[in-house]
Amino acid sequence: MDDSSAPDIDRDTYWKKTIRRSLALLAVWFVAGFVMSILLAEPLNSIDFGGIPFGFWMAQQGSIFVFIALILIYVLSMQQLDREAGVEEDEEDTPPPTAH
Repeated sequence: MDDSSAPDIDRDTYWKKTIRRSLALLAVWFVAGFVMSILLAEPLNSIDFGGIPFGFWMAQQGSIFVFIALILIYVLSMQQLDREAGVEEDEEDTPPPTAH
């Protein structure tokens, strides 16, 4: 076995980092989707964002942008963690999807 393919982290560390990253992203999701879009919508409406009250914009558009950014951050950070753990998927090893 080649030493260059040896994982940098063990299984327990991998799962601890995975859970920590997931909880951090869920916290951001909660703040953007619930706190800012529902609980703080009225106070945030006093801020103008492109001519639109910020609380309204956050509830209608901003939270969606945050959710898409969270998905991108999750994918990129998990790819990095998978490489560190030596469990990344190779493009050529992944079979194409099949229609059922």
